[in-house]
Amino acid sequence: MAFSAKASLATAIGRSSYWFLHTFFKGGSSLPGKIANRLDPHVLQALGHNYDVIVVTGTNGKTLTTSLIVKVLKQKYQEVLTNPTGSNMLQGITTAFLAQPKSGHGRGIAVLEVDEANVAPVAAQLKPKAFVLTNIFRDQMDRYGEFYTTYQKILDGITLDPTAVVLANGDAPIFSSRKLPNPIYYYGFTLTNEGDHKAPPNTDGVLCPVCQHILHYHALTYANLGNFFCPNCGFKRPELTYQVNAVTKMTPQSSEFVIDGQPCHIDIGGMYNIYNALAAFAVGRTFDVSPEQISQAFAYDEKVFGRQEVIQLGAKKLTLILVKNPVGLNQVLSMIQTAKQPFGFAMLLNANYADGIDTSWIWDGNFEEFVASKKAADYLVGGERYQDIALRLKVAGVPETKLTIKPDLGDVLTTLQEMPQQQLYVLATYTAMLQLRKKLSDGGYIKGGF
Repeated sequence: MAFSAKASLATAIGRSSYWFLHTFFKGGSSLPGKIANRLDPHVLQALGHNYDVIVVTGTNGKTLTTSLIVKVLKQKYQEVLTNPTGSNMLQGITTAFLAQPKSGHGRGIAVLEVDEANVAPVAAQLKPKAFVLTNIFRDQMDRYGEFYTTYQKILDGITLDPTAVVLANGDAPIFSSRKLPNPIYYYGFTLTNEGDHKAPPNTDGVLCPVCQHILHYHALTYANLGNFFCPNCGFKRPELTYQVNAVTKMTPQSSEFVIDGQPCHIDIGGMYNIYNALAAFAVGRTFDVSPEQISQAFAYDEKVFGRQEVIQLGAKKLTLILVKNPVGLNQVLSMIQTAKQPFGFAMLLNANYADGIDTSWIWDGNFEEFVASKKAADYLVGGERYQDIALRLKVAGVPETKLTIKPDLGDVLTTLQEMPQQQLYVLATYTAMLQLRKKLSDGGYIKGGF
């Protein structure tokens, strides 16, 4: 496909703007794509015409799953294009192609994290070879609505090409609730079946998506994920093609597990991140990467910014973790409760468009259980909606003598340095995470604020 004059102009100006912003401002993850799309709304089709594209989408885990898939595919492919900053809407994806022009001949491969509401417009231009579906929970309801609406947005993109392969989390009931024309393979956990269970009543998706009866489970991993079945209509978990056979060790910093008989290790904690690794394993096997090569790729320790990113803050270790909805928040709280030593805890809450403007989701967080565990020795809150999160922690039982309130992120950074604990966990919404990283960059603790 030859570039039209319009696409060529849009590409040239987009790449020039990326060079300027990246060189002089250390940024430019979406603006160059926005400029290029303004000049030619179909420029992404021209930029991506010579790539086999893998789309990664879902509520939680997109960024880490994308990063792991890139590592896995680099065992076989020299160049893998991706959008590493997590800028996952149309303009950010366009920027990724502007920033990483293919150097060789032949077809390239691209692994793209895609916002759920952008799957259809991206798929319309790039015609993906594969879609990876992580999970769907309530998230940014001002943008997506309920999660059935979110799933429909994803399906609108998938069904544009019935030959595209779908690799879906089989433990998520919603992903097998609709017949698709596409070839579909499921991944999930095959753990010991322990009988007949129900998910906690305030969990997303506790109803059968076919008949609306309460779902039951032979085994639960977290939230509504697991080996589900409906005693009313017979709907049950589909057959798994790729599966976790065992979880052998978990700490806040690492996980060891077995996938299809292959021992694996990742330097990041949490059951939810084992799902991300399992999704990457499924992609690797689909693209003929051996289990041994995949395990080797997982062992390469490179943190994704804001996803359990460990930052040396003087003599202290600061672990920065993105949170954005109740399910993800509760998984993070559960994970850090496994720490052996008391730690300092901070939560930074913003409510910009990229975060979701409704902060009511923090009331579904299991803060009462977390506070009762007494693993956090001191608490700090900040960000634009510091009053909301301060009230939430007070209601959960944090004594005022243990709670420090610092709206300004510069003051947050100073207070973190003054905390007596050596291990600090900072949970932050997306824009708050970026703002804190900018402060850390300005202080010389990390390279680049974005």
